[in-house]
Amino acid sequence: MTYLSGSIPPEIGSLTNLTNLFIGETGLTGSIPTELGNLANLRYLYLFMNQLSGSIPAELGNLANLTSLYLYSN
Repeated sequence: MTYLSGSIPPEIGSLTNLTNLFIGETGLTGSIPTELGNLANLRYLYLFMNQLSGSIPAELGNLANLTSLYLYSN
């Protein structure tokens, strides 16, 4: 099985037409970028089972269309 490594790049926040972001169980590290709050069309955000650290950015509260959010870890 191949895993991603490193952190979630903040540039992902410029993908403003993105509606689904599924990057669970990938081995990512670092914090959740505040720029994810720019994804106004995002409906599904799955970041579960990674090695992410830090707090959940308040900017995720800007995601008015978000219907599913999975952030759990083991």
